[in-house]
Amino acid sequence: MKLSKEAKVGILAVVTLVMLYFGFNFLKGSDIFSRSNKYLVVYDNVDGLTASNPVLLNGLSVGRVERIDIMQERNNQLLVTLDIDKKIQVGRGSKAILGDAGVLGGKQIVLQINQTGTALENGDTLVSGKEEGLTALIKEKTLPVLNNADSLMLNLNRIVKQFDRTGLILNKTLEGAQATTGALQLTIGENRENIRKLMANLSSLSASLAETEKEIKPLLTKAGTFADSLNALKLSQTLATVNRSVSTLQQMLADINSGKGTLGKLKGDEALYRNVNSATASLDKLLTDFRENPKRYVHFSLFGRKDKKPATTPAQSATVVAPAPDSTQ
Repeated sequence: MKLSKEAKVGILAVVTLVMLYFGFNFLKGSDIFSRSNKYLVVYDNVDGLTASNPVLLNGLSVGRVERIDIMQERNNQLLVTLDIDKKIQVGRGSKAILGDAGVLGGKQIVLQINQTGTALENGDTLVSGKEEGLTALIKEKTLPVLNNADSLMLNLNRIVKQFDRTGLILNKTLEGAQATTGALQLTIGENRENIRKLMANLSSLSASLAETEKEIKPLLTKAGTFADSLNALKLSQTLATVNRSVSTLQQMLADINSGKGTLGKLKGDEALYRNVNSATASLDKLLTDFRENPKRYVHFSLFGRKDKKPATTPAQSATVVAPAPDSTQ
């Protein structure tokens, strides 16, 4: 049977429409030749998620977002229908995490399957979840930086104000320095002749010091020779001998003060002092009588000696009390 041109055009149009339909779904990520399960997820905010966005499991695309419905009776929450490959066994308690698809800001859903839970049926609801996107992370990281930048700007403004004050002070200081420099130059100009005389005097003084140095050098040489002579005297040995002598003298004085020896007893024993004083007085009387009456003690005769009974002299009649010997001596 021969087809007419109109039938051929109609068949071509139907085939074209079918190819367009399947091609469009294929480009959206739908696998029109495989069977899939539908799962529901409820979100408060989908952040720009649209139909045909991918559903990933460990980075592998296992489905797509079929459609998004708004539920006004539930405070405008969003019901997302996921079309997931039937080969994927989704356990109860599995999560559908909404996140960013990349740097460009696209959205995707990542499955976190609970292997221990019982398998969900077609049309069951997954647990919703949401990860912070790149914008939220940037906001989280940049806010402290911005706060620090604000604090830094405030501190810089304060420092700039202080620099302004410091600049004013420096200007005043420089003005004072300029005035001081001018006064110094004026003073130098007025006293230039005096400065020249002073420099001449300093030169003369330097020359005198040089001559004095030449005269001092022989003195220093003699002083060195004198020092060598002092070293040759062995002053250390002499000082050691003097120290020993002083120590001996100190010991002797200590013994005398403590009453040891004859000098110590004479210094400390009052009875001995009185006896010695009495003996000295008797001896003085005897010497006085000897000077006044020498004939009582010495006889001279030119014609021989006559035996006479010796007269009793005052010295013989005087009783000399000798000091008793000291038992401690």
